[in-house]
Amino acid sequence: MEEILSLSSKQLKEELGKSEEKYQQLKEKRDELNRIAKMLREERNLLNQEKKKLLEEMKNVKKMRDDLVKEMKEHKKKRSEYQAQGKSLIQAKRKQKSMYQGNVFLKAKELKLEIRKLEYEQETRPMKPKEEERIIKEIKEKKKEYERLMKEVEKQKKVEVDLTDLDKSIDELFSMADKEHEMVVKYYQESQQYHEKYIKIVEEVSKLIKEINDKHKEYVETKKKADEIHRKAVEMLGKVIAIKEERKNRYKKAKDLVKEQNVKARKLLEEEDEIIEKHIEELKKKGKISIGV
Repeated sequence: MEEILSLSSKQLKEELGKSEEKYQQLKEKRDELNRIAKMLREERNLLNQEKKKLLEEMKNVKKMRDDLVKEMKEHKKKRSEYQAQGKSLIQAKRKQKSMYQGNVFLKAKELKLEIRKLEYEQETRPMKPKEEERIIKEIKEKKKEYERLMKEVEKQKKVEVDLTDLDKSIDELFSMADKEHEMVVKYYQESQQYHEKYIKIVEEVSKLIKEINDKHKEYVETKKKADEIHRKAVEMLGKVIAIKEERKNRYKKAKDLVKEQNVKARKLLEEEDEIIEKHIEELKKKGKISIGV
């Protein structure tokens, strides 16, 4: 302000022109920066809207993937249960087989031939009482053993039937396990497709967030510059107003001074007229002045 007061009227006028021009330049630069900042803000907001849509899509894709994984786990659990049951039956089958090793039927058949042979010998060959008693006793023991073996044969036939049923059950269980495995593979492949899509969206969102942050940073920096230019423009406008005010004050003072000078001059003229009139009157009284036509 002191700098303005020290300037002459000519310098003041020149400084006003420069200040007004500088103010217009600052104002235009500020408006341009604000326009760019507005554009950056709108671009950032559009990116945020796009991010919001992607996050919603990512949420839906994740749900689809998780649902498929849940289904896959259910079928995997069933597959494991069927396989475990099948393996358990295989173990039971092996255990039963081990209990009936050897051909009991052949042994019973051989034993029957031995009995017939002994009976034939007893009936056809002459022998002493003790020897005959021994043969009768041996025949009796062998018949007893034969009866035991025949019971084993019957049991083995039943076991063979049971084993056949086990084989059928084992086949059915592993067949069901295979079907569950097919479902596991199916749901796994579908879940992988959604997982890959999910990962792709995550990458897109991550990239978008970086773009949003960069755009926001650019917006903040541009707005900061615009605010700084605005501050300078306000200062320059203040200077313009101050110069105009100073010029106005100087003009008013000059005008007031001229008015005052005019009043003084008019007063002096009036005073001079009064003096002249008075002097003329005095001369008239003395008869020194006559007025002729």
